[in-house]
Amino acid sequence: MISLRQRLIRGLALILCVVFAMHWLAADWVIRTVAEKQMTTRLSHDGDSLSDTLTPNANGQLNFDSYHLGSIYDEAFSGHYFVVQIDTAFYYSRSLQNLALAVKPLDIDETRLYHLDDGPKQQPLLVFGRRFKQFGHQVSISVAEDLTAIGHDITAIRLVYLGLTLLVLLSAVALQSSDVKRALRTLNKVKNQLADIASGQRQQVTLAVPAEIKPLVVEVNRLLMLVVRRLQQSRTAIGNLAHALKTPLAMLFRIADNPVLADHPELQQQLKRQTATIHRCIERELKRARIAGNQQTNTMFNPYQELASLSQLLQTIYSEKSLQIDVNAPDLLVNYDREDFFELIGNLLDNACKWAKHHIVIEISFTETLAISVADDGPGCANADAQLLTQRGLRLDESVTGHGLGLAIVRDITEFYGGSFNVGRSPQLGGFLATVFLPLNLKYVK
Repeated sequence: MISLRQRLIRGLALILCVVFAMHWLAADWVIRTVAEKQMTTRLSHDGDSLSDTLTPNANGQLNFDSYHLGSIYDEAFSGHYFVVQIDTAFYYSRSLQNLALAVKPLDIDETRLYHLDDGPKQQPLLVFGRRFKQFGHQVSISVAEDLTAIGHDITAIRLVYLGLTLLVLLSAVALQSSDVKRALRTLNKVKNQLADIASGQRQQVTLAVPAEIKPLVVEVNRLLMLVVRRLQQSRTAIGNLAHALKTPLAMLFRIADNPVLADHPELQQQLKRQTATIHRCIERELKRARIAGNQQTNTMFNPYQELASLSQLLQTIYSEKSLQIDVNAPDLLVNYDREDFFELIGNLLDNACKWAKHHIVIEISFTETLAISVADDGPGCANADAQLLTQRGLRLDESVTGHGLGLAIVRDITEFYGGSFNVGRSPQLGGFLATVFLPLNLKYVK
């Protein structure tokens, strides 16, 4: 694919060539028109001078005198000629050397300016002709001038203009190339900063870039933020898993050391070996989580459609409770991280399903923030205990299965996006109420 620099230079060169060609043609036409206009004025004056010399003689015939026109009309093939027709008689300038000049016939009181390509010695001529009546006679006067000298001058002007045009074109292309190269230096700086990010020396692209490149840099920074978020989520998820497996794994170690298994040494060794393997796998994954994470995911989702599917799934999981889950969410696309949304909402709804008796209400609204609230008709909790629920691994009721991580995960996601997370008692259902407020840019809601 052709480079951006070559494309801009080629486009500029093409535009300049078209502009210069049009300007060249216009200038050529203007120069020729002005020159011919001056010649026409001179030919008209010479024709008037010839007509002024027409006088009748004693026999009623018209005589004319061309002497005062100048010797230029007497020199052989000088490029200045005239033809005077009085009735049927023709009179030619001496410069024609008795050659006829094929002038065009005119009507009475007609004046015409035209070109004649087959003049003497193949000279191209500009002819000014006029036909009129004088002293009862029909008179036609045609005065011509050679265009060869003007043609040579116009050719010289064309060559000079062509040279200047090429000089301007090459200068413009050179300046454009230099300007594009200077403008693209910003992209090289962005590339260098991305290399620093890849090496861990930088977190975001912080350059002041032109307006055309700024949307790209903003999107790159957003994707980088998502990559960091995925890394943190990976570490947190593995830490949550390790925390959840810690107690049962410790129990397995105690069982493996139980004297009861001394009579079954093979079974005891196998249990110890498998337990140690599980422990090593957990440690290995914890180490990997410190240096790696998942990539960014799809950021567009429809809250109403997604929550409808999630509610049906949870109703199936907790089918023994016959839960009623009311969803109040806008049916529109939101540019928000879908995985974070599902993790946050999923933990809130899962917590509500565990404690609800029959009814759960989830509401999502968009104003200046993304507001998410989940309420249930369960037993709820006292205000003193509400803040303790977001501590990782803490459970107020051990009779309900779980690891005490759900609300802590919700708190982590909320804090990452600079939002707030509040828990309390639902005034509508009387049970537990969890409310999350996340920053939201309305231009990403459509």
